[in-house]
Amino acid sequence: MLDKKALFDIKIEKPDKEIYQKAHKIWDGISKPIDGLGDFEELICKIAAIQRTEQPRAEKRVSVIFCADNGIVEEGISQSDKSITKAVAVALGKGISSACTLAKSSKVKVLPVDIGIDCDEKIEGVRDLKVSKGTANFLKTPAMTEEEALLAIERGIELVGELKGDGYDIVSAGEMGIGNTTTSAAVLAAILSIDSDDITGRGAGLDNEGLLRKMKVIREGIKKYGFRQHIQETGETVDKAVVPIDMKRRAFEALRCLGGLDIAALTGLFIGGAKYHIPVVIDGVISSTAAVLAQTLVSGCRDYMIASHRGREHGNELALKSLGLRSYIDGNMALGEGTGAIMLFPLIDVVLDYYLNGAKFGDYEIDEYERFS
Repeated sequence: MLDKKALFDIKIEKPDKEIYQKAHKIWDGISKPIDGLGDFEELICKIAAIQRTEQPRAEKRVSVIFCADNGIVEEGISQSDKSITKAVAVALGKGISSACTLAKSSKVKVLPVDIGIDCDEKIEGVRDLKVSKGTANFLKTPAMTEEEALLAIERGIELVGELKGDGYDIVSAGEMGIGNTTTSAAVLAAILSIDSDDITGRGAGLDNEGLLRKMKVIREGIKKYGFRQHIQETGETVDKAVVPIDMKRRAFEALRCLGGLDIAALTGLFIGGAKYHIPVVIDGVISSTAAVLAQTLVSGCRDYMIASHRGREHGNELALKSLGLRSYIDGNMALGEGTGAIMLFPLIDVVLDYYLNGAKFGDYEIDEYERFS
């Protein structure tokens, strides 16, 4: 089983810079203004560098949706009770949930995973990788044991290795778990040393009283485990090429004490993407929190991440900023289940098809544009 030392010691290879530059030259040879597709040209170059080929692929893709319950729900921080987690997981297994509907037109396979639903039975159509039946209430005791957090991370990493073996080109991150906007806000505030009130949103629809209660619960959790005692480092926590070991420990403790099994497994998913050279698309605030965790625990994971959308939750914007990633969709979305990430795939298809099949300057009787910078 994975231990903390082995986790912290994982080494990540950089994407291929030479392939990145070759992909840029291919773009410049297509009959269009230089950088005419802006950030989307960079996106294709990034995928090419990750996959280490000038002919990148995104045809075989999968949305991994980790489902888990959170003990903190008993503090009344959500409009819904934990039974909804299982209900949506059942819908995912049947192929009728929001993610499944969007995935059909986006040509994405949906892989729902039970990493910690509070139930005994196996759910049809849902992969069983359960670590435990949900987490503890973090106001009473740490959300997870060290072993549980590490096992969830390990299962996320191993799942990417399996998908790599099955020939998948690209993976997107998703989750389902009532209470996980609370756990993600708490973890993100603890890692980035920011005011949790600034990133605590209404989740699936809290009223004002519920929002104030949620803010209070998160503040108390952060204080309980001593994260407020830390001084903000430099504001560049996840951007450093080499993350100090004490910051890695801090991030792991934030996950263990305040996080969820879905966040832990997503952290493993991002680490696995970097380890196995598969691009992983970030969804909203829960998966972007896991992305920050992955980069902090294992330097270099960020290079294998793609940010899909800015999202409604302010924490998502701050998480992406800390990672130095720019999102491609600005739709004020907060649907969950990895749906924002799924919606990026049709855009990738359009741009990748143009990259692979667009007419070259040689096909026209016009001169090629010259790049001056």
